[in-house]
Amino acid sequence: SDDPVGVAETAALPAALVITGNQPNPFNPSTAISFNLPKAGKTSLAIYDITGRKVCDLVAGSMTAGAHRVVWNGRDASGRVVSSGVYLARISMNGTAATHRMTLMK
Repeated sequence: SDDPVGVAETAALPAALVITGNQPNPFNPSTAISFNLPKAGKTSLAIYDITGRKVCDLVAGSMTAGAHRVVWNGRDASGRVVSSGVYLARISMNGTAATHRMTLMK
């Protein structure tokens, strides 16, 4: 019996922590950030401005393995709309991190 189900499930999991992009980019006022997790675990996804200052946290907690999408509404942790410019989405898990550049245009 050729049952590739176990193989397909294994192959479906990404090999590494990666941000696959954001749509739309450039964006205004919000964008959806897509990322893949190689395994389940404590995950952090934060937005930083180009100077490295944290703007807000989008994810802080346990997530399942596989593909995910999180929407950022272009606001900081206090709910204020941020200014136009380049922002960095940084995901981290188990000491590994990935960063993706995004542009907010008003």
